[in-house]
Amino acid sequence: MRHHESLPPTPRHPLRLAAALLCLGLGLAGCGGTDGAAQAQAGPSGGAATTPAAPASPSPAPSKAAPSPSRPPAKSSAQPSSAPDGPLSGRTVVIDPGHNPRNHLHTAAINRQVDIGTGRKECDTTGTATNGGYAEAEFTLDVAHRLRDLLRAQGAKVLLTYDGDREFGPCVDERARIGNDAHADAVVSVHADGSAVGNRGFHVILPARVRGGGADTSKIVAPSRDLGTRIAGLFVRSTGSSPSNYVGGKTGLDVREDLGGLNLSTVPKVFIECGNMRDPKDAALLTSPGWRQKAARGIADGISSYLKG
Repeated sequence: MRHHESLPPTPRHPLRLAAALLCLGLGLAGCGGTDGAAQAQAGPSGGAATTPAAPASPSPAPSKAAPSPSRPPAKSSAQPSSAPDGPLSGRTVVIDPGHNPRNHLHTAAINRQVDIGTGRKECDTTGTATNGGYAEAEFTLDVAHRLRDLLRAQGAKVLLTYDGDREFGPCVDERARIGNDAHADAVVSVHADGSAVGNRGFHVILPARVRGGGADTSKIVAPSRDLGTRIAGLFVRSTGSSPSNYVGGKTGLDVREDLGGLNLSTVPKVFIECGNMRDPKDAALLTSPGWRQKAARGIADGISSYLKG
């Protein structure tokens, strides 16, 4: 979700050329649509990001993540998946499923402050949930599994920052470090937003140019923008969803400088907020296994397009 690191978002920087990139650079139709919803002012959704979203009573359709065995929040035990030969052979992709379904049981641990380069923030947050109780953390892990399978089929080596294998976290700085240590060719962090009813659509978050403390994004800003623009355009084509009507000036792209997962990355990385879990129409999509497969396909197509150049 957009406020997942528990601080108010920085002022928006609408990208006037991004819509043209989506339509002209990728040759796609339907860019910039809003499903008829009026544009709203972006902002926190009244605590959706910071109120623990207990993952009890999830919607019947989605499958629940398997219980995680107890272990300390050390380095993720997920290993790169073996892959067949294919167009992405030799390329490494890290998928970062946002949050953890058990974070709400470990509030002291996830509230611990960590360095994000430009300041300090909470290790992680609980994420949001639909009104029916389907947790963002369950959504992100499900999409991550689907995305992993699609990329492996193309020959990519795929690593998840966590795979239901720990009680909470990882912290945002460790999530960045996993991608860095893997020397990933691309990293995508999967999320879903928690905003007001009527705020609909997806957006891709790009790293701002940040330099301070342990953060220096100067080398990844341009390739991350390329990665994010391709994902946004192909997400539209795969899902039929429109770019956000409340973030990014209807371009589907947003730039932020307050996210540790981006600030601390040394490899191309973006976040994608796949929709707004608090809006009933978006929630109906996010809780649909068929739509989640389309979402994974759109993200995978964007990554593949970026890696193939």
